[in-house]
Amino acid sequence: MAERTGEAIPVELAMTYGQPSMEQAGLALRDAGVDKILVLPLYPQFSRTTTGAVFQRLAKALAPCPHLPQLRFVNHYHDHPDYIAALAASVREHWEAQGDRGRLLMSYHGIPKRYVDNGDPYGRHCQRTSALLAEALDLAEGSWFQSYQSRFGREEWLKPYTDETLKQWGADKTECVDVISPAFAADCLETLEEIDAENREYFQEAGGGRYRYIPALNDRPEHIHLLSQLVAENTAGW
Repeated sequence: MAERTGEAIPVELAMTYGQPSMEQAGLALRDAGVDKILVLPLYPQFSRTTTGAVFQRLAKALAPCPHLPQLRFVNHYHDHPDYIAALAASVREHWEAQGDRGRLLMSYHGIPKRYVDNGDPYGRHCQRTSALLAEALDLAEGSWFQSYQSRFGREEWLKPYTDETLKQWGADKTECVDVISPAFAADCLETLEEIDAENREYFQEAGGGRYRYIPALNDRPEHIHLLSQLVAENTAGW
């Protein structure tokens, strides 16, 4: 992103729960003479647990500032055409490299069901992303499925669960599955360990065949194009 925008729009990375912190990023932008900030959380689908947490952390970071910059905040891009196009391109590239298509599982990070019951739009956003990706790939009904991963605790989370789905597909002797995690802009422990390793074991130990993980968008050109478009659209008039 920084290479693409150059000096026109300085780019800084900030972590909600790590380093570099929002304070460090903010100081770097201030030193660059910035007085307008676009905050782009890398969560395509909005949830109070993710994008909402970024907003809360941002407010905390800005509270001590004697002078606030002008702010704009991107709260989701789950149905942006360039996001769907980037996901579709990654799936097509994967299938071309493999030489065939497996049953496609779109696995999203889960949240407690009570959040959605209380108005969190996350589940609806995930369903919209899945439907648009299936449409872009011209997938037949039954050739793809949506599920939710990463649950913990005893309360009910959004269903169906990814691990239970893959165990059942394994028991059904499904020959090949391709798994993508559209809620993750970049690969991390929850994709590389949980999806690519743990759930692979669940599927194959239950009797399933080939298991293939499709990496997150990471720094793919289509992903950087999407982010650039989001920046252009949300800085219009500045």
